Amino acid sequence: MLDADFFRRWMAATAVAVDREADRLTELDSPIGDADHGSNLQRGFAAVHATLDKDAPDTPGAVLTTAGRQLISTVGGASGPLYGTLLRRTGKALGDAAQVSEAELARALRTGVDAVAALGGAAPGDKTMLDALVPAVEALEDGGFGAARSAAEHGAEATTPLQARKGRASYLGERSIGHQDPGATSAALLVGALAEAAGDAL
Repeated sequence: MLDADFFRRWMAATAVAVDREADRLTELDSPIGDADHGSNLQRGFAAVHATLDKDAPDTPGAVLTTAGRQLISTVGGASGPLYGTLLRRTGKALGDAAQVSEAELARALRTGVDAVAALGGAAPGDKTMLDALVPAVEALEDGGFGAARSAAEHGAEATTPLQARKGRASYLGERSIGHQDPGATSAALLVGALAEAAGDAL
C-alpha cells in the first residue's frame, strides 16, 4: 500500500529529475516551442518540493492536489495548467484514503490523464505529453511501475517522427517533424520518478 510519504517521495524525485534535465528540456523546446519548458518546470517542481516539505499533507490525495495547485500558481505557459490538472485530478480521484493500492493509483492516474486530454483537446499521436502518459498508465495497470517507466520513455522517443497537431509546436507544421516533444519528455521524467519512489518503497 502507498501512503502520503510515498507520494511526497514521488514529488521530491520528480523535482530532482526535472532539475537535472532542465537544460535538455529547454533544448528540446527551443526549435518547436518557447525555449522555457525546462526552466518553467524546474521552478514549478522546486516550489512543489518546498511546499510539501513545509506543509506535509497526510493523505496521498492531498499530496497530489497540493502539488497540482502549486504548479498552476507557479508555472507559466501551458505546462502549469496541464501538469497541475494531471496531479489535482489524480489526487481528487484518490479521495481521502490514508493509503492506496497500486491499482487504485493506476485508475486515479487514468482519470488525471483523461482530464489533461480534455483540457488540451489532444490525443495520443498529436506529439504532446499524452504520448508518454497514456502508454504509461496502460502499462501501470498491466505491468507495474517499471513497465510504466519504460512505456513513458518509449512513448516520448516515439514523438520524434510525428508532426505536432496541438500546442505551440503545431504552428510549425511539418517543421515539427524530427524533434522529440519536450512535454512528452518531461512526462516520462514524472513517470520515471514514480518508479524510483516505488523502488525505494520495496
